[in-house]
Parts: sequence; structure tokens; C-alpha cells
Amino acid sequence: MGDEGKVLSCHSTEAWEDQLAMANDSKKLMVVDFTASWCPPCRLIAPFLAELAKKLPQVIFVKVDVDELKQVASDWAIEAMPTFKFLREGKIIDTVVGAKKEELEATIAKHVSTA
Repeated sequence: MGDEGKVLSCHSTEAWEDQLAMANDSKKLMVVDFTASWCPPCRLIAPFLAELAKKLPQVIFVKVDVDELKQVASDWAIEAMPTFKFLREGKIIDTVVGAKKEELEATIAKHVSTA
């Protein structure tokens, strides 16, 4: 698979549902970045997220643009960007709201170590 260590962007509800299904099957930690193109903190954290994805190939990183996938954003009750949701086997196990690098990294580390 050529997508090791990348942040995968979902541009359709179908793509999103496929990612969710694959993550559930793999039992890997999945980190979802709910983002918006007009949001400066989202742009600031994007390169950091890409770095984490490179360092942590055992974690699935997915990006959802809330304007592109409005239904997904409302289903997940996303109110601020960026919001990071941490999932394992389809269940939300944690949330980080805001472009908080340290908190994001620490939360990932916590859940990776319990895998």
C-alpha cells in the first residue's frame, strides 16, 4: 500500500465511509481532522499533522473538510475547527479541539501505547 504515513483527505461521504470501515477492520487508531480551508489554525496544524502521519504509520490520519462534507460534520456535531476525533473500531475514544500540537501529540501517544 502506497498510503503509509499520509493524511488521507475524504472528498465524498462514500470515501469517508470507506475509511471508517477500513479503520474499523484494521483496529488501528484513527485520527480525524475536521478542518476548513478558510480556517488559519487548520492551515497551521496541517504540516504538523503530516509529520505525525510520517512518524506513525500505525495510525490512520484522515482529513475531512467541513464545508465539503457538511453532513458528516453535522453528524459528528463539529462546532469548531480544527477538531480532532480519535477513533478505535468505530468508537470515539477522545477529542482535541483547536490547533494544539502538544495535546494532539500526547493524545495520539496515549492511545498508541494502549493498542
